[in-house]
Amino acid sequence: MQPELQNLLELQKADREILRLNEEIAALPKRVSAIEEQLAGTKAVLDKAKTAVKADDAARRKYESSIQDLQQKISKYRDQMLDVKTNDQYRALQHEIDFSNQEIRGTEDKILELMVNAESREKQVKAAEADLKAETAEIEKEKEEARRRTAEDEKELAEWKAKRDQYRSGISPDLLQHYDRVVKLRKTGLSEVRGQKCMACQVMLRPQTYNEVRGGERVIICDSCQRILYFDPASEAPEEKLAVPVSSKRRHRPKADATQAWIYRTDYPEHGEVLLGLTNEGGSSSRRVYDFNTGRQIGDVLLREGEYRLAFPEDLAGDYVRLNGNWDVEELDSWGSEMPMTVLDALHADLQAARAENHSPTAAQAV
Repeated sequence: MQPELQNLLELQKADREILRLNEEIAALPKRVSAIEEQLAGTKAVLDKAKTAVKADDAARRKYESSIQDLQQKISKYRDQMLDVKTNDQYRALQHEIDFSNQEIRGTEDKILELMVNAESREKQVKAAEADLKAETAEIEKEKEEARRRTAEDEKELAEWKAKRDQYRSGISPDLLQHYDRVVKLRKTGLSEVRGQKCMACQVMLRPQTYNEVRGGERVIICDSCQRILYFDPASEAPEEKLAVPVSSKRRHRPKADATQAWIYRTDYPEHGEVLLGLTNEGGSSSRRVYDFNTGRQIGDVLLREGEYRLAFPEDLAGDYVRLNGNWDVEELDSWGSEMPMTVLDALHADLQAARAENHSPTAAQAV
């Protein structure tokens, strides 16, 4: 992997950690604020309970004062009864006394009701006071934890910012500008490629693009989401790995008289390592040339008369390795300018098996 791409990966990791720490630092005061709001609610409950107790005490004193006033009235009426001259006056005073006694009894019932409620009020006050005490201790604990955690996060944040500056210094200005622009728009600037797909936007890549990302020789950008693409062999999809035939059995040798031959050469003019596909098509034959590393087709399909062993003798001379592979012409044509990754991997795997069997990277095999 290119050093610049490695720096980008480390930069994205640093940016994610910086974002996480900033969010955590911002969230801690909110957590304390939520507890303080809960504490304010408990204080309100306590204040309400105390207010109710005070109101009951005031009502009880008012009722007791009212009873005293009524008792004084009764005493006054009894004194007046000693001076009355007629029965009507006497009965009127007696009526007032009876009415006052009735009011006294009603007021005493209200006082009794307040006394009964007083026990419940006291319990509410004590419970609210206990909750307030516990929550006050809890919020102090949370505040202390928030201060400690904030100090740790700020220290770690400073370390990550220093790392981020270091990684950014190892990236070209143009690429860094592109990364920053994509991060601002899409939150992340890089995306892993897996199974010929950009994992961020889930868009399939063209075979050529996929091969170039896997090669890691230059920075490739996703045409869909504009993220910078990278390939991690450790997380390669299982199905990709299974596409490459790996076997502990003896390698099957290609048949000399097969209608199709796949050739590996290291000395192809102007290209070096290539894969040649030679195919008999009726009374003629064709040759397709592919870059060994990317699978990209080199030049056009070349047609000649006669079978490929006679039509393309120059490709079957010198050092080469013949590989296993057979695809019909329609499928070859469907590949377009680039062979599928599974085909390229299969040919690479067979070349490795041939080299291991012959102990030579350019061991020639008879056609």
